[in-house]
Amino acid sequence: MGDYVLLAVAAFFAGFVDAVVGGGGLIQLPALFTVFPSTVPASLLGTSKLAGVWGTSVAAMNYVRTVQLKWRVILPAALMAFFLSFAGAVTVTHIPPTYLRKALPFILAMIAVYTFWKKDLGSCFRPLYSGSKELYMAMLVGAVIGFYDGFFGPGTGSFFIFIFVRIFGYDFLHASASAKVLNVACNVAALIWFGFSGHVIWMLGLAMAVCGVVGSIAGTHLAIKHGSGFVRSLFLVVVSALVLKTTYDAFLK
Repeated sequence: MGDYVLLAVAAFFAGFVDAVVGGGGLIQLPALFTVFPSTVPASLLGTSKLAGVWGTSVAAMNYVRTVQLKWRVILPAALMAFFLSFAGAVTVTHIPPTYLRKALPFILAMIAVYTFWKKDLGSCFRPLYSGSKELYMAMLVGAVIGFYDGFFGPGTGSFFIFIFVRIFGYDFLHASASAKVLNVACNVAALIWFGFSGHVIWMLGLAMAVCGVVGSIAGTHLAIKHGSGFVRSLFLVVVSALVLKTTYDAFLK
């Protein structure tokens, strides 16, 4: 019973964090690997995707009701993220992400330092592009990060948020809301692949999904209530934690 309580709590906090800045897998996956150390890793990854996609979807719907999104830009980008995430998931079954695993901590560290240094980054919603240029750039971002999510995955939500803030000129709240829609597309694509290949523990994933949805509702409520400043602060915390976790996985484990 203690193991299932641990998974329930982990799913709640994963949903909470993921709803605001992404990175819920940083909490949920280690809990699954701790409780089921002898289970095939792919099955735990698939189960985590099943548990997470519901919370991410609820977060996206909550943001949509409050935050005005550029749908003509976000939907095509989400479509690209869906197809390329699926392609990435298929690719990783043939090519291990060894070099990417070692480079990731340094990339995340640069993002954290840059965000901390630029105090006004993401404080205002001032889109830098419009028209077809914004559309094509968003589709490119959806394709690249979508493939990364399917191929490897850690920090996908944080990458989406940083790019929408730094390159597109969004504030952290609009960036987080936009990232959630793309995250849903990535998660659904990966879940289709894991489900098709038989790597999902369905009952466990659905039970964790309930806790994740509750956490997601709490996270989106706080993000919408407190705005970009709150999202920025939690973004820095999560990216810093991702730096430590990916460094350990790449060099110390």
